[in-house]
Amino acid sequence: MLNAARQARRSALTLLVFALVTTAILALTYALTHDTVRANEDAARTRLMAQTLPEGSFNNDLIADPVALNPAQRQTLGLPDNATAFIARQDGKPVGLVFESVAPNGYGGKIRLLVGILANGQVSGVRVIAHKETPGLGDYIDHAKSRWSEQFSGKGIEARWKVSKDGGDFDYMSGATISARAVSAAVGRVVTLFDANRRQFLAQP
Repeated sequence: MLNAARQARRSALTLLVFALVTTAILALTYALTHDTVRANEDAARTRLMAQTLPEGSFNNDLIADPVALNPAQRQTLGLPDNATAFIARQDGKPVGLVFESVAPNGYGGKIRLLVGILANGQVSGVRVIAHKETPGLGDYIDHAKSRWSEQFSGKGIEARWKVSKDGGDFDYMSGATISARAVSAAVGRVVTLFDANRRQFLAQP
């Protein structure tokens, strides 16, 4: 009985030491790699945001130049509480903004977008950053798969932000209307939001 109790204590101590060592290794690994992982994520995000703006149109660090959005603005774009937009500047002068927008009604669920808007209110570029649309059918909304999203460039508040099937200005692929409808409306919400708050957004210090 005594030997069994001693063995149980030894096993428990071994498990405790193993848990402590494993936790220490994980904590050390996180501490050593966290900054690198974060830097890589920021670099990838910056590259994608830059694709929504004309090449050479800005020379600031977009990630380091966020623009606060109030709760109503975030709700309009379907964004979480800590979400921001990012302002693009050329030699300190605001030339546009990059917004994230979420279309909640894609065929496969939510579609996350980045939308570039120039100071004149025109869309400069759209990139889908996350979606679950049907491969080979609805995924044509992704710029990596097709040039479909380029039709938004140059459009502003005057555009009818619907697909042509619904009386709007934008083409869609037969059999995958839902994806195009969701993205068109989401980009339109960004354009409308920017138009209503242009002075506020472009007056950021």
